[in-house]
Amino acid sequence: MERKELNVELRTRTGKGISRELRRSGMIPGVVYGKGMEAVPVTLNPKELFAAIAGEGGHNNLITLKGEGSLNGNVVIVADVERDPLKGSLRHVDLHKINLEEKVRIQVAVAIVGTAIGVKNGGLLDVAMHSLHVECLPTQIPEHIDVDVTDLAIGHSIHIGELNLPAGIKVIEDSRASVVSVLGKAKEEAAPAPAA
Repeated sequence: MERKELNVELRTRTGKGISRELRRSGMIPGVVYGKGMEAVPVTLNPKELFAAIAGEGGHNNLITLKGEGSLNGNVVIVADVERDPLKGSLRHVDLHKINLEEKVRIQVAVAIVGTAIGVKNGGLLDVAMHSLHVECLPTQIPEHIDVDVTDLAIGHSIHIGELNLPAGIKVIEDSRASVVSVLGKAKEEAAPAPAA
């Protein structure tokens, strides 16, 4: 996965008033937290943040922080983004500092590959899971998990346990859970013509 960079400024003042001031000036308040560290309030440029989470990896992109102090060079992923419910604009961002040697648990999008034979025969593709909860090293986070449905017939499903996962990826959900199915009735055999 591509590594992105993000400039951050340390923030000494916190609170709702300060956050409103930052947003009015075009910046976003945020916080960096992680194992064995105190949460550190930061200020971010929204354009730079969007650039850092652009592309297929999105929030799972590994981001190297740039700036003064102890955060410089730390690697984070976006843990949470708070948006204004009406405008959709960013209000606050949580960045989770990660250790590249320790496994993380994250959501990864499912990408459907191919056209199911069952759909060609009149069935309807039903995607039960649009993302999967996986565990892996940060450097192994896939942009998405491909699910090939080409051979999927009407009335059949692909379950988590049947997925062809990239090396080092473990799905931490029930292996019997259905990811995608083809719904519908199989075409009935034409009845033989009555004998004359």
